[in-house]
Amino acid sequence: MLKGIPKILSPELLKVLAEMGHSDRLVICDGNFPSESMGKNAIVIRCDGHGVSEILEAILKVFPLDTYVEHPVNLMEVMPGDNVETPIWDTYKEIVRKNDDRGDAVVGYIERFAFYEEAKTAYALIATGESALYANVMLQKGVVVD
Repeated sequence: MLKGIPKILSPELLKVLAEMGHSDRLVICDGNFPSESMGKNAIVIRCDGHGVSEILEAILKVFPLDTYVEHPVNLMEVMPGDNVETPIWDTYKEIVRKNDDRGDAVVGYIERFAFYEEAKTAYALIATGESALYANVMLQKGVVVD
């Protein structure tokens, strides 16, 4: 056990977060996301018993968001014609506001198929058991300034 590190962050996940460099991307995937096929060239970490919100909250306690891009946090846009509500996005924005001084202005949106293409180039994907639809989050790592 370590002090100050959220218990939900496994040793494997902490190692991956530490290995990542500036501008590397991490995708926290909902349970429907094809994380294994999208992550063929990435590290895939299984966190099936957890939801995206709790993983996001824990990661943002230790993970700096990129300050050189407008949207270091991106959500998958709802497809036109999909009658889907996304209240989980409000939860994500609240978590981001608590962990980044820029607030939820750092949150952007990427069209579904473009999100898949971006995910294919991510450093790592975290597969969760999240059941909410369109609940995927892509984070871009920044630098730690002391």
